[in-house]
Amino acid sequence: MKLELKGITKRFGSLVANDHIDVVVEPGQIHCLLGENGAGKSTLMNVLYGLYEPTEGEILIDDKPVRFRGPGDAMAAGIGMVHQHFMLVPVFTVAENVALGAETTKTGGFLDLEDTRRKIREISDRYGFDVDPDALIEDLPVGVQQRVEIIKALVRDAKVLILDEPTAVLTPQDTDELLDIMRQLKSHGTSIVFISHKLREVKAVSDTITVIRRGKVVGTASPGASTTELASMMVGRAVSLTLDKAPAQPQETTFEVKDLTVIAPSGQHVVDGISFGIARGEILALAGVQGNGQTELTEAILGLQERVHGSITLDGDELLGRSVKDVLNAGVGFVPEDRSLDGLIGTFSIAENLILDRYDQAPFAKGISMSPAKVLENAKTRIEEFDVRTPSGSLAAGTLSGGNQQKVVMARELSRPLRLFIASQPTRGVDVGSIEFLHKRIVAERDHGTPVMIVSTELDEVIELADRIAVLYKGRLVGIVPAGTARDVLGLMMAGVSPDEAHADAAGKHTAPPLSDNPAPSAAENPAGSAAENPAGTPAGNPATNPAPAAPSVQEPGSSAVGDHNE
Repeated sequence: MKLELKGITKRFGSLVANDHIDVVVEPGQIHCLLGENGAGKSTLMNVLYGLYEPTEGEILIDDKPVRFRGPGDAMAAGIGMVHQHFMLVPVFTVAENVALGAETTKTGGFLDLEDTRRKIREISDRYGFDVDPDALIEDLPVGVQQRVEIIKALVRDAKVLILDEPTAVLTPQDTDELLDIMRQLKSHGTSIVFISHKLREVKAVSDTITVIRRGKVVGTASPGASTTELASMMVGRAVSLTLDKAPAQPQETTFEVKDLTVIAPSGQHVVDGISFGIARGEILALAGVQGNGQTELTEAILGLQERVHGSITLDGDELLGRSVKDVLNAGVGFVPEDRSLDGLIGTFSIAENLILDRYDQAPFAKGISMSPAKVLENAKTRIEEFDVRTPSGSLAAGTLSGGNQQKVVMARELSRPLRLFIASQPTRGVDVGSIEFLHKRIVAERDHGTPVMIVSTELDEVIELADRIAVLYKGRLVGIVPAGTARDVLGLMMAGVSPDEAHADAAGKHTAPPLSDNPAPSAAENPAGSAAENPAGTPAGNPATNPAPAAPSVQEPGSSAVGDHNE
């Protein structure tokens, strides 16, 4: 089935989310829509799926115009969509979820699931999904839940499958399996619209790439294009995709977490007995699929969690039990994972947001009075230092783009003397150019001698920044490994496998399909840096002769296992 979007425009008031977009998806093609968060990709797909009505333009199937009044019309026309956040009912079985919206009943009005079970088994066998129709969704791993979403579309005879940021919640192994599934679907004639901002995956699986920037198509490319070219098209200027980072020079360990447990209101241990330390002058990156305790861990450190046991010390001082303001005043800089909810007050000016944690301190306040001149002077300095794109610090922070909002949060937290810096999802929703800048600032803080903790679900970012990598799974610390540890080892650890087992398993399995059919990119083209392409990693000090590091459960800071991450 041939699909064509012709002149699609979607306006929300004065905001133009899609601006006369033309896209053609040929039968049996994997067509990628590449662009940064906020570029308009998901809006375009919501128009295609009938969730939004286009302001202008038309949709054609096999050269015939169609109009969708809702998702039901799109599905009837052969279009299926797997949303980034799954649309599944956790307490229902696979078969019940698949049947939702197209239920059939037996005599007497009872739900008939036999035909649905049969179709699920057929599709599962055809593509090797290994999905049990009677399994409860809440008992299935995330990667299997995604397969259920794909089955839902295929049961309804989808000829075109839309995958919206499908790897956002997957481990590297799950990602590899998904890309294989996409190739299988293509071989059976299904067309796929693949929405992503991850260059490595796009290059690995796409037949053609359409790049969208600020709601407009800015060009098309083949998967043979370099990541540097694709990144430049996404951002509109040349960017560097590698981080020039000297090896860490860790000093004494000044931040320690011991036997930390965080208990949710439900009674679940969302953080379960975690212990680790961070030295001055090193970056510890926490890796893991979203929802494995990272948020609760960082909130416990900041003083936002109520039911917490254990110990959190900074320079020997106990932080546990202190207020958020006391923790910040102790020298902790904190970048939350959701800048709009926890990092900024959108209606306040940029200048006011830059002093949110120091509004009552000199030089911005004297007694009960603030000094507007000092506040604006500080804003002018920080805006210039952090390259915040705005004509004035007096503008509301909510008017800034996502990347510039993140720069404001980072500027506020990094513009005072720190004894610990924590950044959770530091570049989420940020364009490639801003990522480059923010990564450099994080490394500069490390080099200033500050202990740094980064929490990221982007494995490329973890590999790029980390001096050591801690992996969380279901609230527990699976292990801490050196920088340069292989991606497949980290992926196995993110699924709960111990470091020793992950190293052994990765060493024994060289038959797994590569992520890309293309030759490995050079360091200049590889956004993750050479460590992503180096399975063993190279310990600092003897890059030519040192063998792959062993798999320690915990690697002490300051040891020789800190990886040489120079490019």
